[in-house]
Amino acid sequence: MRTGVIAKKMGMTRLFQDDGRHVPVTVLALEGVQVVAQRTTEKDGYVAVQVGAGTAKAKNVAKPQRGHFGKAEVEPKAILCEFRVEEDGLLDVGAEISADHFVAGQLVDVSGRTQGKGFAGAMKRWGFGGLRATHGVSVSHRSHGSTGNRQDPGRVFKNKKMAGHMGDRNRTQQNLEVVGTDAERGLIFVKGSVPGSKGGWLIVKDAVKVARHAEAPYPAGLKAVANSNEAPAAAPEAAAPEATEGQEG
Repeated sequence: MRTGVIAKKMGMTRLFQDDGRHVPVTVLALEGVQVVAQRTTEKDGYVAVQVGAGTAKAKNVAKPQRGHFGKAEVEPKAILCEFRVEEDGLLDVGAEISADHFVAGQLVDVSGRTQGKGFAGAMKRWGFGGLRATHGVSVSHRSHGSTGNRQDPGRVFKNKKMAGHMGDRNRTQQNLEVVGTDAERGLIFVKGSVPGSKGGWLIVKDAVKVARHAEAPYPAGLKAVANSNEAPAAAPEAAAPEATEGQEG
């Protein structure tokens, strides 16, 4: 079991296959997905990694959270989430996860909060057919009709499908196929639709009902930031002897 990621829903589009068929996909963006903390059995009683994504202004972050991010030496994150992992699946604090964490053909579970629809009637909320358009029905064409029985039981059963608040609930879409990834831009293309509105945060994890893809990197697909940091550090060291020789001459 390896860590998941926090992604932002950018919208939907379509990708064309080699044979000309097009696939509807949802575009998910990884914005600064970094490991903020580790959870170990010795200290916390379980093994997990805390992952953050996005950016937040320091003035909008509470003082305890600022200290938490400062200890990890990462910029304040807009959202945090913990993922249970195996002992060998722990990641170093500060490591940044890239879109290569997932591979094409892999199945993932996407969790998010659905779009809120407010107070909705029974026809929109549950797909009721409504009352007849004639034969004495007036005013109540879109009502849900009778909700109970007569003297026995003399009440409305719980969980009866009626008008009420619709949407704005946590939902998980399982076994969605990853059509492709773009590591340079940090994009993941998932087949079909996912919960939530554009700009909303989603949790993307390996599908729990199928085995992990054989080509999926373990413990994670990380950005190669170490090499990019070493190159600038080596340049001043190489230039320093030349400046010294010039001064001596």
